[in-house]
Amino acid sequence: MALAEASLNVASAPSYLEALNSKQQQAVLHSEGPLLILAGAGTGKTRVLTTRLAHILEQNLCGSQNILAVTFTNKAAQEMRERIQRLLERSVDGMWLGTFHSLSMRILRKNADALGYSSNFTIIDSDDQLRLIKQLLRAENIDEKQVPAKMVAGVINRWKDKAKTPDRAGNPQELTVQLYRQYQERLKILNAMDFGDLILNCLVLFQQNPEILNSYQQQFCYLMVDEYQDTNAAQYLWLRLLADGHGNLCCVGDDDQSIYGWRGAEIANILKFEKDYTNATTIRLEQNYRSTNHILGAASGLIANNRDRLGKELWTEKQGGEFVLVKGTWDSENEARFVIDEVEDYQRKGHNLSSMAILVRASYQTRDFEERCLKTGTPYRVVGGLRFYERQEIKDALAYLRILAQPDDGLAFERIINVPKRGIGATALQNMHAIAREHNISLPRAALLYAMENGKNSGKANLRQFFDDLQRWRSMLDTQPHVDVVKALLDESGYTAMWLEEKSPDAAGRLENLKEFVHAIEEFEFLPGFLDHVSLVTDNNNQSAGDCLSIMTLHGAKGLEFDFVFLPGWEENLFPHPRSIQENGPAGLEEERRLGYVGISRAKLKATISYALRRRLPYQGWQVGLPSRFLSELPTAHVKHVQANGHESRQQANSELLRRPASFVEYQAQHFEIGNRVFHQKFGYGDVIDTEGEQAVVEFDLAEEKRIHISFLKKQN
Repeated sequence: MALAEASLNVASAPSYLEALNSKQQQAVLHSEGPLLILAGAGTGKTRVLTTRLAHILEQNLCGSQNILAVTFTNKAAQEMRERIQRLLERSVDGMWLGTFHSLSMRILRKNADALGYSSNFTIIDSDDQLRLIKQLLRAENIDEKQVPAKMVAGVINRWKDKAKTPDRAGNPQELTVQLYRQYQERLKILNAMDFGDLILNCLVLFQQNPEILNSYQQQFCYLMVDEYQDTNAAQYLWLRLLADGHGNLCCVGDDDQSIYGWRGAEIANILKFEKDYTNATTIRLEQNYRSTNHILGAASGLIANNRDRLGKELWTEKQGGEFVLVKGTWDSENEARFVIDEVEDYQRKGHNLSSMAILVRASYQTRDFEERCLKTGTPYRVVGGLRFYERQEIKDALAYLRILAQPDDGLAFERIINVPKRGIGATALQNMHAIAREHNISLPRAALLYAMENGKNSGKANLRQFFDDLQRWRSMLDTQPHVDVVKALLDESGYTAMWLEEKSPDAAGRLENLKEFVHAIEEFEFLPGFLDHVSLVTDNNNQSAGDCLSIMTLHGAKGLEFDFVFLPGWEENLFPHPRSIQENGPAGLEEERRLGYVGISRAKLKATISYALRRRLPYQGWQVGLPSRFLSELPTAHVKHVQANGHESRQQANSELLRRPASFVEYQAQHFEIGNRVFHQKFGYGDVIDTEGEQAVVEFDLAEEKRIHISFLKKQN
């Protein structure tokens, strides 16, 4: 223990320590050597972090300019600075406090010349990055349809997250590596860096200039980083290099809340801290100040099933409270009705809507709840994202339908005429507007006249084809269901293919939203009725101010808390999300489980989990919904199960599974063994390759491997 700590007694203890529990005080007073603070959900980590910084300054262990503290958002940095200044009642302007990117930029501005840059280098955004990559593709005569610019940008960004320069990215002969090298060379000519460069170039600076690194190592006597579980490889190396000076690195995080692997975060960074620093001290903050005992018990019981974790036992003085409710519903529409009815009930009892949140796994789930809120007049807001009908892909699809239903809708026409690209540029569009003004006609009619003009312009040929397609789709509406016409339009226009070819991380989510869009249309008898409905919905979107129910994804809920939390859609093939498991295997499953832990632990008073026995999936109709495997991992001592028929049970949801609607074939419960030949109503024939309780893992002949409840399987002789 440092001398300053040893000499600190109760009588002389600063007043800012009085509000801390014993573990929090230990974390604040530990000032020498590597320190890992494992801070569970709701355990007051921000208070500990700010108090520790204030304590270092108050005890004159160093000056404010000798502290480097890293947060993950600029907002968090500003809030931390303000809290430290309130504790000390003085300014701490000299402290290096900010995000990885802002602190790296500060270092690079001072030392840019050592890398061949000017200090006034430009920082380009993602749009400029794509524009530059497209220039490189054109210069190399590379077809962007074969090598999309967004795909190249994604690969380059991932390399930078892993601290890989072009020399270390892979085979120098590979096209993407060559493009990466050219991209970096072009950036230097432009005296520009992208966001990934801010950290990567800092690492290059330190590695190529030991004297510069040494100066910063000597300057920063204390380093602290928040949300350490969310750091990527480049950020990890950045911290290690700077910490090699005085060795006083304090990392604060929660391995159980590492949920951003899909954007480069590496949970291994926090798991291997004690191996990286053999003299490290680990302090676990386990007293939770947010949730009741039952909420903590359910969350802890779920996360205990993960193997890759350091382990901690959350506890609270808030004993009792309501059990975590697991509610079965007949279908996804009934689920939305149940949740919003519960919201209204809490509101009638005097609770504010702002104290409630619905946390979904996939963004397309929000539509059912938005629609229900609109029907009941419940004010809501979609946090961290757009409302369903405000999303780009949905607005595009709506524009196609509007021009289908109303041929003179110029605004809709202008939105989608070159989406996907049809070779119609700004000049062509200006000519169409000029024709419209000259003849006093709508833009679509002017575009048709423009397309019929003589010329070998490929854009005009594509425009004529587009009008032919519109006429064909309109004719189809007379003879075919409008839902089928919409599917054909999205496919034949090339719009679906555009997102299928898109390599960005959000492309899959946009495709899911389009499927949900088609699902929404199915609920209306005629296409004009649906368009009228959407007009009313979007006109109602000014209600997001004031007291509102929050709807958001589980990823967006991290760091937030609410009195009442609803967690819908806990079903296989939704949560855990199949894409996460398919792409990352066991590690993906563990990250999904951490998402569940984060979701439950957002609740202060009551957490309600729900699942649907049937969910109508786009293009597939109604499908049987199997309760998530995570439900069977929730400890019965903290959970109450209510079946879809209203019967209460203290048993796991999977074991009571499931009174299904009579429209489904009922199979008598049977015992299954590995090797049994089985039949499933949707997936057909397959072989049992594993069994676990009431579930069997089946390798189907014509479908991928799936985990199925045995009540949905029929044994074959």
